[in-house]
Amino acid sequence: MDVERTELPGIGVRFEFETKRGVHLGIVAHREGRRDFILYDPDDLDTALECVVLDADESVAVGELLGGARIVEKLNRLHHEIENLVSRQLLVDATSPYAERPLGDTRARTRTGASIVAVVRDSGVETGPPPSATLHVGDRLVTIGTEESVEKVERILRGLE
Repeated sequence: MDVERTELPGIGVRFEFETKRGVHLGIVAHREGRRDFILYDPDDLDTALECVVLDADESVAVGELLGGARIVEKLNRLHHEIENLVSRQLLVDATSPYAERPLGDTRARTRTGASIVAVVRDSGVETGPPPSATLHVGDRLVTIGTEESVEKVERILRGLE
């Protein structure tokens, strides 16, 4: 799919694309986080038929919903393509030495070779969490790697490694 990107000085960025079914859509990403989803008239691409405005929190929620599905698809595909690859959700419990600390403090990937690809919590899913992401009690870390490497991450989270 081709996505046309247009800088909008002082506003943000507009992305426009056409779906496989021929629907013309646009998304204006405002600098403050708001997103405008625009459905264009198929007979006049300069005319918007509908504009749905989402605030920053709503935009993040929609992004997580769409992005989360893509991660699950990719993980399922990887499981079929690569032998010995596992994915598990590992709990950060109240006894973890990494609760309320940045993910990077675990050094999980360096120490085990496994990757933490998402953090699942009540407020949603954070995909591709940065090392600065704070881990909270109750978070579930979606971890992929070999069975051995994922078990090591679990031991790290429990303070056993």
